[in-house]
Amino acid sequence: QLQLEESGGGLVQAGDSLRLSCAASGRTFSSYVMGWFRQAPGKDREFVAAISLSGGRTYYADSVKGRFTISRDNAKNTVYLQMNSLKPEDTAVYSCAAASLSGGVAATSYDYWGQGTQVTVSS
Repeated sequence: QLQLEESGGGLVQAGDSLRLSCAASGRTFSSYVMGWFRQAPGKDREFVAAISLSGGRTYYADSVKGRFTISRDNAKNTVYLQMNSLKPEDTAVYSCAAASLSGGVAATSYDYWGQGTQVTVSS
């Protein structure tokens, strides 16, 4: 089992920044593709970003491209999501996830999930 725990969420104003962290434990973190997803009230969970095993490749949803940056530190077993220029429509519960195979944009590709952290952006 791989345990994931997110932190860093909160209430911010539009235009502000936040950095989310996701700490992993239990298995070899560097063996997993990592992703961030979010779910707003009344909406389906959506893909935000993903990062390859070494961190050399990153993928983003169009809605966050240019504003969000995903990164990982395999020595610290942690994946990050730097969120800049936040908008009210970014308000959601953000969850990190780990995929033992290819990962990607589909939530079904991920094997392990954190509990999520709330991000609220006021206008």
